[in-house]
Amino acid sequence: MGLFDKDLWSEVFSTLTKNMLRTILTTLGVIFAIIILILLLGATTGMSNGFNKIFAGTAANSMFMWSQSTSMAYGGFERGRHIDFTLEDVELIKRQVDEVELISPRIQLGDFGGTTSVMRNGQSSGSSVYGDYPSIDRVSKKRIVEGRFLNQNDMDEAKKVCVIGVDTYKLLFNKGENAIGKTIQINGIYFSVVGIYKKNDNINFEGENAVFVPFSTFQRAFNTGDKIGWMAILVDADKEVSVAETKIKNLMKQKYNVHPDDIRAFGSFDLSEVFKGISAFTMVLQGFAFFVGIFTLLAGVIAVSNILLITVKERTNEIGVRRALGATPKVIKRQIILESIVLTTFAGLIGFVISVALLHLLDYKFGSSTEFPFTNPTVGIGQIVISFVLMIGLSMLIGLIPANRAVKIKPIEALREE
Repeated sequence: MGLFDKDLWSEVFSTLTKNMLRTILTTLGVIFAIIILILLLGATTGMSNGFNKIFAGTAANSMFMWSQSTSMAYGGFERGRHIDFTLEDVELIKRQVDEVELISPRIQLGDFGGTTSVMRNGQSSGSSVYGDYPSIDRVSKKRIVEGRFLNQNDMDEAKKVCVIGVDTYKLLFNKGENAIGKTIQINGIYFSVVGIYKKNDNINFEGENAVFVPFSTFQRAFNTGDKIGWMAILVDADKEVSVAETKIKNLMKQKYNVHPDDIRAFGSFDLSEVFKGISAFTMVLQGFAFFVGIFTLLAGVIAVSNILLITVKERTNEIGVRRALGATPKVIKRQIILESIVLTTFAGLIGFVISVALLHLLDYKFGSSTEFPFTNPTVGIGQIVISFVLMIGLSMLIGLIPANRAVKIKPIEALREE
């Protein structure tokens, strides 16, 4: 009797359907195990996708650096000396630090640079004002809802143009009013609005009540010279941000006569560390989910084995007759193992369908939420294949217990019991 023999499969299904209530109750353990496994894996994927959504538009291999005050006396200078970065520092870093792909310097009025008056027709917004290079969009992308962002032509010609946030628009313009081409005043100087932005669902340093003007225009309009507030730095994708950070700080310490051990003179924020931390966190979650799911699945498969042991005991006479008629131990063992595999696989498919439906429901309820990082909770094909292979493998191993019990039944003893 081969594996694909019709009679073999008929006997398997006949045995499993003889006591439907017991069969159904037996499958519940495997069904719940698969549901837990798939839900856990899907949920961790959803969290990973949610974090990716939050950081979408923000370069993972980037950092920000700004100048502060020294905390140690050095080279004839007292502690507490404030350092100001300049455009010369930008060029120096570009020449000396090979890891750097792009630097976008910025200067600011407002929160950190003093009071700012942003007005239109007597209405004030209290916005922060930034002087930026167009390249800042490569580090932290803005979602333009009307018009455009700053471009190189604006920089080259020092145009008095600006891009405003949606909150700034609401404070300065009437609802539904077209702002593109209209002018606003920044500290008494007129700027033409060329774009309106809305923040992405990612890391955002400026909020939506801000104004961006070309760096060159900012220099002339507000007489800031070559001074810059901080630098957004993009590092080559195949290089470590931490290495570039150390080199830049050492370079700046040499230039400004800062003590080599002074850790307060320059501030920095390494975005790559945030991404690495989140990646490690989601990997640990996925490993934990798989670990819990597999042991839950093992518990369900063991329940199947226990039921098959009971079934074997109930079929003692039947097995004895078959052995007396010439059935080999291999044939008996194969049938019991097939029963275990069929029962487990059927329950696993039901559990998979239910879990996928639940994941779709979770995505419908929480996928568009901005309060919790959870988007598109799916399970990869590889994870599904591994789960089913493990499930079938476990069912085969566990099925050996009742199968071995069955082949140990001696025909004469089974017939004598009858």
